[in-house]
Amino acid sequence: MKFLARPAPGIDIDEANLQIAPPEEHAAGVKAVLVAVERGVAQAGLSRTAHSMLRVNQRGGFDCPGCAWPESQGRRKAAEFCENGAKAIAEETTVRSVGADFWESHSIEELSGKSEYWLGNQGRLSEPMVLREGDTHYRPIAWAEAFALIGERIREAPPERCVFYTSGRTANETAFIYQLFARSVGTNNLPDCSNMCHESSGSAMNSTIGIGKGTVSLEDIHDAELIFVVGQNPGTNHPRMLSALKECKSNGGKIVAVNPLPEAGLFNFRDPQTLSGVLGDGAPIADQYLQIKVGGDLALFQALGHLLLKEEHANPGSVVDAAFVHGHTEGFEEYRRARAVIDWKETEKATGLAQSEILSVASMLIASKASIFCWALGVTQQPHSVDTIREMVNVLLLQGNFGKKGAGACPVRGHSNVQGDRTMGIWEKPKEEFLAALDNEFAMVSPRNHGYDAVETMEAFEREEVDVFVSMGGNFSLACPDTDAIEAGMRRAGLTVHISTKPNRSHIVHGRTSLILPTLGRTDKDDKHPNGAQFLSVEDSMSVVHSTQGRLRPISDHLLAEPVIIARMAHATFGPGHPVGWEAMAEDYDVIRNHIERVVPGFDNFNKRVRARNGFVLPNPPRDSRSFRTTTGKGHFTVSPLEYLAPPDGHLVLQTVRSHDQYNTTFYGLDDRYRGISGGRRVILVNPEDLQELGFTNGQLVDVISTFQGLDRRADNFRLISYPTAKGCAAAYFPEANVLVHRNNVARESNTPGYKALFVRFVPRLGSDVTASEQ
Repeated sequence: MKFLARPAPGIDIDEANLQIAPPEEHAAGVKAVLVAVERGVAQAGLSRTAHSMLRVNQRGGFDCPGCAWPESQGRRKAAEFCENGAKAIAEETTVRSVGADFWESHSIEELSGKSEYWLGNQGRLSEPMVLREGDTHYRPIAWAEAFALIGERIREAPPERCVFYTSGRTANETAFIYQLFARSVGTNNLPDCSNMCHESSGSAMNSTIGIGKGTVSLEDIHDAELIFVVGQNPGTNHPRMLSALKECKSNGGKIVAVNPLPEAGLFNFRDPQTLSGVLGDGAPIADQYLQIKVGGDLALFQALGHLLLKEEHANPGSVVDAAFVHGHTEGFEEYRRARAVIDWKETEKATGLAQSEILSVASMLIASKASIFCWALGVTQQPHSVDTIREMVNVLLLQGNFGKKGAGACPVRGHSNVQGDRTMGIWEKPKEEFLAALDNEFAMVSPRNHGYDAVETMEAFEREEVDVFVSMGGNFSLACPDTDAIEAGMRRAGLTVHISTKPNRSHIVHGRTSLILPTLGRTDKDDKHPNGAQFLSVEDSMSVVHSTQGRLRPISDHLLAEPVIIARMAHATFGPGHPVGWEAMAEDYDVIRNHIERVVPGFDNFNKRVRARNGFVLPNPPRDSRSFRTTTGKGHFTVSPLEYLAPPDGHLVLQTVRSHDQYNTTFYGLDDRYRGISGGRRVILVNPEDLQELGFTNGQLVDVISTFQGLDRRADNFRLISYPTAKGCAAAYFPEANVLVHRNNVARESNTPGYKALFVRFVPRLGSDVTASEQ
């Protein structure tokens, strides 16, 4: 297997270079180290790479811009990062730059034909640019002129026609001042990437346990007797989790993997920082693997609940934590009656699992006195996702798996501060308590009407009801479903403003006027302030808040920090007489933290505690005191009907996934090493039996058609790859397959797009003799 390093900036994806090999059976190891070093040196050089890698996820260093997996509260390794974290850092620390000469050389028409891989490979944005209505090229613009343009357009627009989007990498202080700006404008239009990933988790957990966050610590992962890893691929998406699962196994715990795809990281982990990981066979991870059908998780956890109650009935007191259930929950009797019987034939159809497999896992759950359920987007992006997560909560409540060592709920977040952004008020449906505190702190009146989430923003674009769209990081057009619709919609906007580190597709699919404002990244030194260098803070997946501070010299002197950009936009919009002290916050981030302390619960003495060695942990009632801030003050058992994805005849259920060389819409390279795919991305992974039954062959080129409520979406020129996914299911890469996701195909209650809920069929593509090569 060869490694595909990041090529020269002029090279784009050529699907004719697609190479296929058998999937690997282990994750990490020496290869991961070699790839990490190779990518870093290729982008940033040896010195810059070494300087950044020694500080990533270290105390006094910077938080990895990749996943939100927490760091140890005790001793940390010298290399406290994973392969994909190293790739993310290489992308940011690159010495390649994109300035006025690049935009002068490339028209929008030309750039519209380039892939996201090519665009991101050009380097870091180095100066502000503008594309005025009718122009064919972006042109340089002075910062002051850019801010004046933004202020003018926002003042002209009704507040409800302004939208402020943010990605999860935005730090706490940035997120707080950003939402303050939006609400000062007069809108709650604050869509964010949570809308497209873990919104279902928040919807389900807030209504059942009173908090939308996980209820475990890293130490709980180590101490659990049983961990379910559901709809999640830690080997690619958050590899440091594998170290935690390995420690759990070393302490006698067991792991159950539930996934349609047999991901390498779920089976064997070769820790490159141990002798056994370098020279040996690594550590087995999953004690049992359930290859569930896409969308079958609700049926699985209903069956597990049934089996736990059945065992409790046969042996009273052996399974159900009666004291916890009666003292801390409600709705148990309704739940018990609903799970008294089960249709095993229907359950097997829904899950694709044999009854014996579910019985075996149920016996592990019955024996466990401390269980954790971890899940990610494989659970959250289906029509019945909220019900699925509620069902998982039901099973946790049954055995009292809240507020005790080694137990709880663990939604594993992606972006490194996506959870912190929500804590800071990035939400289109804010609670009254938050708005009242904000108003009291800043002598303002925040809007109370709910704003747009991500899907609702798409619909507003389509109706031509967006005059100003500001994007704090992210790549909105490429992250959204229904690609053709969102791109057409964004072009209808009056002004699009992108606060970014690198070029991306959303810069090309622009409003009638468009601004690109280059900003500092996590690794960059932020020292253009009266009081010297500033630091920011983030919140990880387990509610730990800690500092992050870049140390590298920025690629350009024209870059501004995100809080500074927001403050200057606000000053240009409201003028010098506004009651909010924007300039003071931009000059000294301690001022922002002082405001946060008085507005956001749990941030008492923020400035002192965030400077502590490990930061601090936010309050979490279910974890801390077995209390639940629900409408009744108790944890809620819920009852949901059985629901699963049943495609029409001749169709498969398709889920979108990341490659190993990818983080959301950012492509680090073209090597999905663990799945044995390299050189290309337009592939559909299909069970070999399904290929045969549908009349297709391995490697065949097809067009893909999805159907939703009688409406079709089409994506051309994909290659079918025989792959050991669950029968009846298929997988394709995000975002190439986003065009197949109808924007109305969403999860109920959370409105999260159904990226894991596509019904697709294939049409042979004629007239092509391109074939994939076997490695």
